[in-house]
Amino acid sequence: MINTITEGVKVSVETIYQPEYSNPANDHFMFAYKIHIENVGNYAVQLLRRHWTIFDSNGTKREVEGEGVVGLQPIIEPGASHEYVSGCNLKTDTGSMKGEYQMMKLVDDTLFNVKIPEFYLIAPYKLN
Repeated sequence: MINTITEGVKVSVETIYQPEYSNPANDHFMFAYKIHIENVGNYAVQLLRRHWTIFDSNGTKREVEGEGVVGLQPIIEPGASHEYVSGCNLKTDTGSMKGEYQMMKLVDDTLFNVKIPEFYLIAPYKLN
C-alpha cells in the first residue's frame, strides 16, 4: 500500500488487476484501485474535486478531473476516514496514476490540495 500525508489528510492506495474485464488481445487492461482517505488533522474537511494524471507505458498521458469521488463529496471529521473503489483502463499492461484532491477545511472554508501519491498499475504476469 502506498500513502502520503498532506495538511493532515492521509491518502493510501491499493491496486488490483482485473483479468475478467481485460482483453489483452485488443490492448485493453482493466485495473481497480482502492483509496483510503484519513483525516489525521484537527479540522473537518470536505473533498470537493479530483484531478488524475494517467500514464500508459506506451507514453500516452491522460488527464481526468471532476467533482467529488464516485459521485460523492464526503465530509471527513478528524480521526475519521472515507474509502472508495474505482477503476482505470489502460492500453498497456503497465502504467501509473497520480493526482490530487481539492479539499476545504470546514472551520474557515479554506481550499487546499491533497496529493494522491503516484501508484503503479501492473498486470501480475509482468512481475515474474
